[in-house]
Amino acid sequence: MNASPAIELLLVEDNPEDLELTLRALHRANLANSIHVVRDGAEALDFVFCEGTYSTRRIEDGPKLILLDLKLPKVDGLEVLKRVKGDPRTRAIPVVVLTSSKEQSDLVESYGLGVNSFIVKPVNFEQFAGAVSHLGFYWLILNQSPASAG
Repeated sequence: MNASPAIELLLVEDNPEDLELTLRALHRANLANSIHVVRDGAEALDFVFCEGTYSTRRIEDGPKLILLDLKLPKVDGLEVLKRVKGDPRTRAIPVVVLTSSKEQSDLVESYGLGVNSFIVKPVNFEQFAGAVSHLGFYWLILNQSPASAG
């Protein structure tokens, strides 16, 4: 059993089918040994900011990457993005929006709030698995962030 509290990837997804496809694609690509899943924006904020159920976590042990859906219950993905990128303690965490929304306004607002990447979920599983594999490889393996550089 791994004693490390580090979560490599926070997956914020409320759709059970999309969640299953994303997890399958990540495991297929041998990425992210430590994935934490939350199913709404309020739980995502609690996790990132160590509140509520997650009050025993330390904010310094934040995820290396957040995969964020936009259309979420309780608190939408844009509000989650705004809070994460608006706080100096969490601003450096890469956030990738992974959504079915093709609305230009979502794309523009996401970048305005500081998203690191915006990906529209492909309909075909093979294309989706490829996209998840590429983004996971880049953000979890290749990318150097202030947290991983130290």
